[in-house]
Amino acid sequence: MDFGRLPDISQVDFTLPPDHSITHQVLARAQRPTRPNLYLGCPTWTNKPWIGTYYPAGAQDAQLLYWYARQFNTLEMNTTHYRIPDATAIKRWRQAVPPGFVFCPKLPQIISHDQLLQNVGEPTKLFCDAILGLGDALGMAFLQLPPFFGPEDWPVLEQFLAHFPAQVPLAVEFRHENWFKGSSMAEKAFQTLEERQITTVITDVAGRRDVLHMRLTTPVAMIRFNGHGLVSSDYTRLQAWADRLHQWLEQGLQTVYFFMHQKDIMHAPPALVYLMEQLEKRTGFPLARPQKVQQFVQGQLF
Repeated sequence: MDFGRLPDISQVDFTLPPDHSITHQVLARAQRPTRPNLYLGCPTWTNKPWIGTYYPAGAQDAQLLYWYARQFNTLEMNTTHYRIPDATAIKRWRQAVPPGFVFCPKLPQIISHDQLLQNVGEPTKLFCDAILGLGDALGMAFLQLPPFFGPEDWPVLEQFLAHFPAQVPLAVEFRHENWFKGSSMAEKAFQTLEERQITTVITDVAGRRDVLHMRLTTPVAMIRFNGHGLVSSDYTRLQAWADRLHQWLEQGLQTVYFFMHQKDIMHAPPALVYLMEQLEKRTGFPLARPQKVQQFVQGQLF
């Protein structure tokens, strides 16, 4: 994720802001689950550097999703941003993952960026029909709005959401800075998401601290975290997130999606392991950690 990435983070205040005033109200109204769903993963599965570490040596491209799904229980599915999957791909993906694994497909750019949510009834239907084929493996789709799509464009977004299939769980990622300045149009947008049970995406990235808005519109938190190579601030930020997520879970949060972005994909598993350890300490919920795969080399196990 290049959005908001800075070459120098030495002057960045990574402190998590306080919750938006609405967040507590949203959680207070939620039905508290017996066991919340905690999904932690990465944005891609075709991670060639993991071959010989988190994937077996010699793993072929067609096998990588299978092995990814044995390490994590969710995937921020960016591949759907570039093409609408066909039924064959959907079937292949669903068969590759174990029970309990969920995909979070990003809406295609032809919908969000090329046509800016206008006259997109056909591709939206094609996309939604396709991902509904994932069945229980469908977690939550998410719509990433372009950085130039601001509150003045709310009527377009409102019309799009009004016709979006209700059976597809949806989150929306706002990027234009004016969404976070408290205008009447922006407030109307957030209120509408809350009314329609559409989740907000929260992004933690160095160069755009405003998108860390901490406003939940449903009892679901979808967080996109941009790390910097396991530097000390990565760890302190993850500790802060473990604290905040624990608070939200205590208040009624039902589901967490947490996606780890690192410039070097080798840094993603250790960062997620650290977050899992911190969450487990606070919540007591056991979380399966990614493990390096034992490798056989010339008859010996390494």
